[in-house]
Amino acid sequence: MIIRQFLLWTQHESAGRRAEAAASLARAYLYAKLDAAARWEARTAMTALLDDPSPLVRRALAEACANAAEAPRALVVALTQDQPEIAGLVLARSPVLSDADLVDCAAVGEEAAREAIASRPHLSAMLCGALAEIAGPEALRLLAANPGAAITRGSLLRVVERHGDDGALREALLARDDLPLDVRQAVTARLAHALSAFVTGCGWLSPERSERAAREARERATLGLAEGAERGDLRRLVIYLRGAGQLTPGLILRAMLSGRMAFTEAALTELSGLSPERVAGLLHDGSGHGLRALSRRAGLPAALEPAFAAAMTAWREEATGLRESSAPALSRRMIERAVTACENLPFADSHVIVALLNRFDAEAARDEARVLARTLVDEAAVAEVLDAIPAALLESYREDRRRLAA
Repeated sequence: MIIRQFLLWTQHESAGRRAEAAASLARAYLYAKLDAAARWEARTAMTALLDDPSPLVRRALAEACANAAEAPRALVVALTQDQPEIAGLVLARSPVLSDADLVDCAAVGEEAAREAIASRPHLSAMLCGALAEIAGPEALRLLAANPGAAITRGSLLRVVERHGDDGALREALLARDDLPLDVRQAVTARLAHALSAFVTGCGWLSPERSERAAREARERATLGLAEGAERGDLRRLVIYLRGAGQLTPGLILRAMLSGRMAFTEAALTELSGLSPERVAGLLHDGSGHGLRALSRRAGLPAALEPAFAAAMTAWREEATGLRESSAPALSRRMIERAVTACENLPFADSHVIVALLNRFDAEAARDEARVLARTLVDEAAVAEVLDAIPAALLESYREDRRRLAA
């Protein structure tokens, strides 16, 4: 009787009044202490209201049921198939929906539905994987920015592969504290590619020079990211670099000339197939025979062997400087020794390597100049501040320091 009266009443009221009644009915079902018969009638009435021609009524139902764990499952599932602004309310919040429901909605729904799902408080690895495969950049940005999303490393790499050219998405990914090292490098590589394409499109550099600049910037960033990484993270990074075609002899030479022996060992371990302990022993063999054998086992060009040997000799001679320094900076001393070692090679073998080493030297010189310039500017700023302090006040400060020291 109650359900019949309610439905008859709704036929003669405005959409606004029907929406208010729908919300009241849903709240009564969810929070009032109704007996079994009354709950059945209320649930049946709400289900019937899904056919109401006004979206205001269905939106009222969605708003009332969105956060409720006791909401009728059939009702909530039906609301997910409604207009995007209505479906999004339950897709973003409803605890009634299972992963299977959400994956289905993501697969067949509009992009707005995927965005709503990506913003849910908690997302399983399976659901994140589904979104990584089908969602657009905006939904993936929401996913990346969601601290409750259990995104696996494979899903993150898939996100970068599909939409890594989107700047907002890259920013959201890099802001994640749990972003794996190889994924961070993949994002950095896509950024370098985007900058290269922009520079080329503007006509500022030729495609060849732009590609070289992007590659060198990517290599510098890669070594910077690898600094201080755990062995397992380094291994995953070099595996990813190899698969992406980025674990090049040039990168390994740069790592060696920067004193980045942990990365060098990881790279040669991956390429040679030897154990890390065996690679470390061959790399640091003072006779040079071990390094030569390791280089050939790793499939590196034979013309690089003199440069590698000279760089390792210079590195071993360093008492403190290059070993695990604070930034991935190239050593001009090691570069000079490597260039000298290549002088006796035939021009056909040496000119590419020497040209690369000369570019490394120019890069290192610019880095040294930048550091010196910053130091001089900082010293000038300190001197300017000191000059502005009244002499009497400065002398009083110095006297206080002398008394404290005594």
